[in-house]
Amino acid sequence: MAALTTSSDHASNAAVLSGADAFRDPEPLHHPEAPEIELAAVLHALSDPMRPRIVSALSGGAELTCKSFDLPITKSTCTHHFKVLREAGVTRQRVLGTTRLSSLRRAELDERFPGLLDAVLAGAEPGARAAR
Repeated sequence: MAALTTSSDHASNAAVLSGADAFRDPEPLHHPEAPEIELAAVLHALSDPMRPRIVSALSGGAELTCKSFDLPITKSTCTHHFKVLREAGVTRQRVLGTTRLSSLRRAELDERFPGLLDAVLAGAEPGARAAR
């Protein structure tokens, strides 16, 4: 059953929307600094079979949108996977309008954990192709 709203509810909502926060940029995305990247967090981020596929697709060096990946999952699940990879320090995301572009933090990960990405990429599923 739909909830009824009153004119005072609308006035309250309008006050919230007309405040300075209504046009504020979204919170910046959290990316750990290279020295803060922990091996356990990276291994956890790579433990789901979809995430090594994402890493493999990003290994070409391009920035890709979530829509660029041919993954058999819902949009919300894809978003979750990208968040896990970003917060672990595996990927970097930047916002461009309403789109998030993702890239692999290859140099930082290779310096911090030599050979780890090569091992992950060697074991990634062959279906990890980005739609180009």
